[in-house]
Formats: sequence, C-alpha cells, structure tokens
Amino acid sequence: MAQKKSINIYSWNVNGLRAAHRKGFLDWVNKTKPDVLFLQEVKALPEQLPAELINIKSYDFHLHAAKRKGYSGVAAYTRVKPEKIIYGIGNDEFDDEGRAIFLEFRDFILVNCYFPNGGRGPERVKYKLDFYDELFFFLQKKYYGRKGIIVTGDYNTAHKEIDLARPKENVMNSGFLPEERAWIDNIINLGYTDVFRKFYDGPGHYTYWDQVTRARERNVGWRIDYFMVSNDFVNRVKSTGILPDVQGSDHCPIYLELIL
Repeated sequence: MAQKKSINIYSWNVNGLRAAHRKGFLDWVNKTKPDVLFLQEVKALPEQLPAELINIKSYDFHLHAAKRKGYSGVAAYTRVKPEKIIYGIGNDEFDDEGRAIFLEFRDFILVNCYFPNGGRGPERVKYKLDFYDELFFFLQKKYYGRKGIIVTGDYNTAHKEIDLARPKENVMNSGFLPEERAWIDNIINLGYTDVFRKFYDGPGHYTYWDQVTRARERNVGWRIDYFMVSNDFVNRVKSTGILPDVQGSDHCPIYLELIL
C-alpha cells in the first residue's frame, strides 16, 4: 500500500514581520521548512519589506496588507501551489484592514485570518463579531460541503476557561467576553472542530502572552490562535500542536499536519 502524503501548515501572529525578521524569523523558517506558513499582524506594505523576506528560496509569497501603514495584514508563504488565491472576503469594511487570505486546493481550502481585536471599545467588539459573521457566511455559502475547510490564525478570543490562565480576572475583558466566546460556540455549531482540543484536553496550553508583564516567563497566557476544521475534513488531520518555545513575537506558532 502506498504511503499517504501529508503537508504541514503553520500559523503565527508575528506582531510585525520586520520585527520578527530582526529576531531570527528566517532562521526559523529555514530550520522548520513549513509547506504552508500563514502570518498575521504583518504590519507592512509590500514596498516596506526587504527582498530576503519576499524571496525565500522555494517559497511563493502572498501578502494582503492593510491600507493603513504599520497595521494588521496577513501573509502566506507556500511551497505547495494552490489552484487559486483569494485576497479578502469581498467587503471593503474588513478587506481594507488586510484580514484574510484564502488558498484554494482541489478538495480543500486553507484560510488565514487575523480576527479583529475588540479591546478598543464596544464598536470594535461589534466590528469583530461582524467579521466573524461575514467570514463564516462566505465560507458556508461558497465552500461548506463542497471542499474541506481549515480556518487558522489569531482569533483574538479564548473559548473556554481552560484556554487562559486567569479566566475570572478577564471575564469582562475583550478576548474573553461572553458574546465573543459565544461566537466560538457558533463556529463549532456550524460544523467545525477546534482540532487542538481533539488532541489535547489539559490546561496550560497557550499561544499568546502579554509582553509588558513578562507573562511568558510564568506561562500566564491565552490560547487564542486556532485551527478550526470543518467536520467533514477533520479525519484528515494527522497531528497538531503549539510551539511555545519559539520566540520572536508575543504569540507563538501553531501547526497542523494534514493527510492529502
């Protein structure tokens, strides 16, 4: 019997690609060799990036930048060639902030998203929830049931109490508000699996730590970076995990190995 092939997909909020570059980003890429690497919070326009970040050997580079300089933006490095690339969800209200890239393959689609942060007030919480609505409506209408769907990135929301170190202290803070957590429930109810919890059920697994309070040293963190996989495709996930020892950002990378 022929051995099944697989690809590894990584996702990382780099909190500024140029800043991550200064902290060894290229060394990590060359050592890890992702087949697909999704980045969030790139914080750069194409002309602001040095050539060595755009032209990594063996990779194609795709960037959906925000119109505002030094803000948001998502990118993808690919060693496997998608059939189609879509930049944004077709709504300028969200696309002007550079929040989504879609890589479409024959029988599945990979979605890289930087979900809005609701920490600047109620209007941004509404914007965040509206983005959730718009994105998953787009996916349900165009792809669900036709192709497997993997939606990864920084969701900016911890789902359950187990997903952050101090839930009681944060219940009124954006990132753990009841309405934000309910939207993660909605995603699951639409027919998606948080695949990390399929493999790991214990506490202490985080992907983000506040830099100001040096929270990473004490592992006082949040798990807000996810792979959500449509239920009809979840059996194709061979493994997944978090890489908390990888430095260079206030987030760490997450990965998923997908059987083709």
